[in-house]
Amino acid sequence: MNFSKLEDKILYSRLKQKDRDAFIKAYDLHIDDIYRFVFFKVNQKEEAEDITSLTFLKCWDHIQSNSITDYKTLRSLFYKVAKNLIIDHYRKQSTKEITLKEDEISSLNIVDETQDLQKTIENKNDSDLIAGKLPELKDEYREVIILSYINGLSITEIAQIMDKSKGNIRVLIYRALKALKTIINNDERTRNNQ
Repeated sequence: MNFSKLEDKILYSRLKQKDRDAFIKAYDLHIDDIYRFVFFKVNQKEEAEDITSLTFLKCWDHIQSNSITDYKTLRSLFYKVAKNLIIDHYRKQSTKEITLKEDEISSLNIVDETQDLQKTIENKNDSDLIAGKLPELKDEYREVIILSYINGLSITEIAQIMDKSKGNIRVLIYRALKALKTIINNDERTRNNQ
């Protein structure tokens, strides 16, 4: 979606003035991406629909109450709220989110061995295969793959959504693709040996 920063700021300004048409426009612009993001995280249609709806309502409430302190774009705001609601969803189910340690990231020397998998994701359009393997990944890995390859967000946007540096996001994407490649290769070997 090509939506300029100026258009985003105008829409945000209209939302602050309780313009319901602006809310409908923002909803229409972002609903598909936010739903897809939530669905791939929770893997349940009804839960995804509920969390997506709640995302837009919470954003509306935050904008109306002027409680947003780090506004960048509406898109990143919607993703951040959705991410927090997903975390709350899993907390209610007593599942802990796994996170990378900062010292792990700073000591990495990255060699990009995942180009083949990136081409598979981008060129072959094997979305069913990839979607089927996503639940086997750690939460953060799944999240960066969804944001980057399924929803097509930039490194900068993902960094804003996940509250991490661009370098950390690059590391997460690298590790996520490597883990996904390992899962896919193991499954292929298993099928070939049967």
